[in-house]
Amino acid sequence: MTGKDLCEASPDSEAIRRAISRYAKAWVDGDRQGLVACYHDDFTLHYFGNNPLAGVHPGKAAALSILAEVTRHTNRKLVRIVDMMVGAERGGLLVREMFERGGGTVEVERLLIYPVRDGLLWHCWVYDQQQTLIDGILAAGGPFDPPGEAAR
Repeated sequence: MTGKDLCEASPDSEAIRRAISRYAKAWVDGDRQGLVACYHDDFTLHYFGNNPLAGVHPGKAAALSILAEVTRHTNRKLVRIVDMMVGAERGGLLVREMFERGGGTVEVERLLIYPVRDGLLWHCWVYDQQQTLIDGILAAGGPFDPPGEAAR
């Protein structure tokens, strides 16, 4: 692939752009049904880290269950979508989320990478800006002590 190829839109990149844009809009709008409708039935969540929820979670139901568990543990909320990226094979969202735990809050940036199949999100790889912090929040045992610059 040449540099020129990377910069040109392709039918695949346009399908990826549409799928990522639809998902981002549903997330910003707080449209849970719209979010769920964006996931392929064969969706697989790749959740990194060293915490009880980390791992590969195949199947839409299993992935949604893990995402619900993360929200239950953290009361996570989307602060904003920082950027959207689209390539010939995958798209991505760089997002800022706020996590709460034990009376503390912290904002973190997360990179979510998605390939698309049949116009739907097929996989998601979650890369956290501060993985050790996220692991601490998701570990059993309670509150976290947010570092100075990330805490609010």
